[in-house]
Amino acid sequence: MINLELPKKMKAASNQAHQAAAQIFRPISRKYDLAEHERPVELDTMASLVEGLADAGQAASGATLGRGSDTKAPEGNVNGGNMSSLMNVIETCWGDVGLTLAIPYQGLGNSAIASVATDEQLERFGKVWASMAITEPGFGSDSAAVTTTAVLDGDEWVLNGEKIFVTAGERSTHIVVWASVDRSKGRAAIKSFVVPRDAPGLSVARLEHKLGIKASDTAVLLVEDCRIPRDNILGSPEVDTAKGFGGVMATFDNTRPLVAGMAVGVGRAALEELRRILTDAGIEISYDIPAVNQPAAAAAYLELESDWEAAQLLTIRAAWMADNKKPNSLEASMAKAKAGRMGTAVTLKAVELAGSFGYSERSLLEKWARDAKILDIFEGTQQIQQLIVARRVLGLSSAELK
Repeated sequence: MINLELPKKMKAASNQAHQAAAQIFRPISRKYDLAEHERPVELDTMASLVEGLADAGQAASGATLGRGSDTKAPEGNVNGGNMSSLMNVIETCWGDVGLTLAIPYQGLGNSAIASVATDEQLERFGKVWASMAITEPGFGSDSAAVTTTAVLDGDEWVLNGEKIFVTAGERSTHIVVWASVDRSKGRAAIKSFVVPRDAPGLSVARLEHKLGIKASDTAVLLVEDCRIPRDNILGSPEVDTAKGFGGVMATFDNTRPLVAGMAVGVGRAALEELRRILTDAGIEISYDIPAVNQPAAAAAYLELESDWEAAQLLTIRAAWMADNKKPNSLEASMAKAKAGRMGTAVTLKAVELAGSFGYSERSLLEKWARDAKILDIFEGTQQIQQLIVARRVLGLSSAELK
């Protein structure tokens, strides 16, 4: 059984993340929503705080996920890097999703390094700022359709291809690039490579203008005869057609609960703001009276809150399983699907129930609704998550259920 009471050590770190969200993120949230592509310099101090917490063992950066940096409960359950990161990301996204994605040295590529890197690579890349480059112009959620290539030339890999929608693609110090070492062998040949920002042949083609998360830069990257050291491949360079590319895909077992946590955080922010607005309007929300006997707005709020709580519990479960070395691919996709859908539904309904105030820029509700949409798209769309869940539940392969 999962004990939902946070350990004292983790609670302290979570409280610090909440204070940072309240005192740093919220005050500048609208500023960087209006100033797209401008680097949030205020986050430099936040990066130092996160690194300090990680060094003190009070929190975990992406590069320690699943590595057994544990805080053990009396029952023997483990709350390690995944749970710490989840609790922190919920709090920071309560403050602002885009700014969370813009925190230096906390990129999604760090989770890839944590999942696949050797101990020696973790020593080299454990404290870099790594974004993750998967998506290409020819595909979105079908990660097996990677066309970027990596060819071994002596002691170097030579990468060629184009990557789109790379979060923190311009600001990060390193890029984790997914590429195929032999396209004739299909998905089993897809590997991930750590490409330094200053690697010859790596360039930023453009920055995207987006609906939401405007504080975070989203880049199109080109790798043209880009050369990196031979040992910058994460994991083994051998192509095991029997195993497929499960090692690379294991990254998502760590990152999908984190994206779900982002939706949980922004969803909670919207619910708290909506409750304040309804209370100020004289609408009382009761947990002792059936929803059908309460005002329509109160009943709607209770429905949203229950949807949020279900997403929260699924997300906590997925992270807990990762920390306890339990296979969580099914649960990670369930959490991502539920939370992504919930985040969009809760924030949009909050705008609706708040009326003209919710639609205006006097409140952050409309911004949260725009920010939340991406959480149902990146790291695998709603449809892809449902497909993964169906395959796992029915015991069917990707070839059998498309």
